[in-house]
Formats: sequence, structure tokens, C-alpha cells
Amino acid sequence: MPIKGVLFDFSGTLFRIEPVRSWLGAVLAEREVTVADADFERYVKELTAAGALPGGPPPEHVPDRFAEAWATRDENAERHREVYTGLARQVALPDPGLYDALYDRHRSPAAWHPYPDAAGVLGALHASGVRIGVVSNIGWDLRPIFRAHGLDGFVDAYVLSYEHGIQKPDPRLFHIACTCVGQDPTDVVMVGDERRADGGAAALGCEVRIVDHLPVEERPDGLRALGLVP
Repeated sequence: MPIKGVLFDFSGTLFRIEPVRSWLGAVLAEREVTVADADFERYVKELTAAGALPGGPPPEHVPDRFAEAWATRDENAERHREVYTGLARQVALPDPGLYDALYDRHRSPAAWHPYPDAAGVLGALHASGVRIGVVSNIGWDLRPIFRAHGLDGFVDAYVLSYEHGIQKPDPRLFHIACTCVGQDPTDVVMVGDERRADGGAAALGCEVRIVDHLPVEERPDGLRALGLVP
């Protein structure tokens, strides 16, 4: 049966967030905050352990005070910011303004890098008439990321958890996405990097295909290898 629609996850599937080291370094430079090399390395290690970078390494431990909000962080923009800046505040950074600056940095196009084959796969699907949707558990508007990297023209619909108050793997979010691309779920493939979250689409009858969440330089053709395009 021919594929009529493809839904893509965002982080770890089409794009990858920059490493914690680059994330912190960019914000320190922007705010003209200078720290000793040893302190910088400590901050990187502690922010990584805290899971303070959305889309980056998960927290080694979620404090009890954030546990409830963490579970539903992608259903609400304010909650998403509160949780991630709260995780970052576990690290004693030298400037109190850095916590919000770090959060804002991760929403910028410069912090995200498309996988090498993303444009080619999206472009080929679009050219063949396949409807394309992006379905993401996220607490902010990712559309500017796609526009900045020249991929927005391939996408027919964005279905973002915080705009609907629903997170994957809830089948309702995938149902909304299938409706937005105008296709029956049985004619749609869901592509993601998390078996549990993205696998929720299977409840509707979508086929699910999984890619490895790797740095962009380590996954040059993971999307193309899924066989979505010739």
C-alpha cells in the first residue's frame, strides 16, 4: 500500500539540539560572562546531570518538587519553562540571568541542526505528493526552526503538544495530526526516535518506523534508510 502521509517527530528525528557545552558557551559569550576553564567544565557536567537542556540528556534525577510537572511538561508552555529553568537552577551559575538566557537559547534556530538527510527526504516526499506533518512533544513553537533551516515549505501541518494540551504517546495527538494532513491513519507512517512516545501512533493503525537518536555527524542517512523514498 502506498504511503500517503508521513508524520515526523522533531528532536532526535529531523533535528538535533546542540551539545550542552555549545549551549552554555554560546550564552556565556552572548552575555559577556567570563568563567575559568575549570568552572566551565564543572557547569557543563552539572547542567548535563541536571537534564537542564531540553532535547539534551535527560536528568539523572528529577527532584520531588518537579516530579509532577516533569511528567506533563510538554502540555503547557509556562510549565515547560518553569521545569527546565528549575532544573538549571540546581547549578550555581555566576549570573542569575543565565537561567532564562539558557532556556531562550535552546529555542533559537542556531541551537538546532537538521540531520544531513532531512531536507532530501522531506523534499522527495513533498515532491511525490505525500502529506507531511510534524508531531512533537514540546513546550514552544518550533516553526521558526523549520523556517530558518529552509524546511518549512515541505511541512503541511504542525501538531505540537503544548498547543493541544496532549502529549505523545496519547493517540489523540496522532489523530489530530492525521486529520490535519487529511489522511486515514492506516495510510500514514509515523517516524520518531522514541518507541514508547512515537509508538503511540500504532494504536490508530499507523505504521511506526524508528531512527536512532544520535549526533548529526553520526547519522548521515538514518532517515533515508527507512525506505520512505526511493
